[in-house]
Amino acid sequence: MEECFFQCPYCWETISMLLDNSVNDQTYVEDCEICCNPIEINSIFESGVLVSLIINSIEQ
Repeated sequence: MEECFFQCPYCWETISMLLDNSVNDQTYVEDCEICCNPIEINSIFESGVLVSLIINSIEQ
């Protein structure tokens, strides 16, 4: 697991999240721990190293 920090696309607060670095390509939805809005998270790992992290809001 790797801890990553990023800004919520809704409230702009910095939040942290644990990402599973044993899976190379992941896309999932997680709620912001501050404002509770849904965030789409796409992470790409190569040999356990994070090479891409894309954070998107989900329009409601």
